[in-house]
This record gives sequence, C-alpha cells and structure tokens, in this order.
Amino acid sequence: MIFITAKFRIKPEDADRWPEIAREFTEATRSEPGCLWFDWSRSLDDPTEYVLVEAFRDDEAGGAHVQSDHFGKAQETLPPHLVETPRIVNFSIPQDDWSELGEMAVSR
Repeated sequence: MIFITAKFRIKPEDADRWPEIAREFTEATRSEPGCLWFDWSRSLDDPTEYVLVEAFRDDEAGGAHVQSDHFGKAQETLPPHLVETPRIVNFSIPQDDWSELGEMAVSR
C-alpha cells in the first residue's frame, strides 16, 4: 500500500473551520475504490496544524487519486487557507492494513 502522512498549517482564522473546509475533498477521497483510509487529526500542541493520515491500495490507486477531479479542485480551493505548503512523508509498504502495536497489547 501507499502510506502517506502530511502536515497542514492552516491560517489561524480558518483553523477551527478546517474540517468543514476540507469536507468535500475528504468525503470524495474516502469514496475512491482504492482508498484504504483518509483521516484528519488536529495537533494538541499547535491548533493551526492538522495531520492527514491516508493510505491507498497501490500505486494505481494513488495515481487515480491525484488525477481525480476532486483532487484538482482541492488544489485550487484548499491552498488559500494554508500558511505554507504542506509537508509530507510518503512510503510504499508491503501490507494492506494497520499492524498491532505489540508493546501495548491489550489483554482480553
């Protein structure tokens, strides 16, 4: 799978509204057949920073994502709300879901 984490610094006046600003893009991406997950989190230390954790089935699914109409629209509509260009970590890894964190195993 393609595993991506990106940090978005949002303009302070838009930070509280970011989930709504990005909602259309988020919902459209989540509905892509090759999208495994697409989840936003807000930093506990910086209220203007959101972290996006996303995964796609394979290179083909990742390519379809960046070629989609909703991705093109997001390239136009989201940057005006950003302080800077988002930072990204992108890896292809040989798995298709989350692994368990064995060091914090929960007994059942």
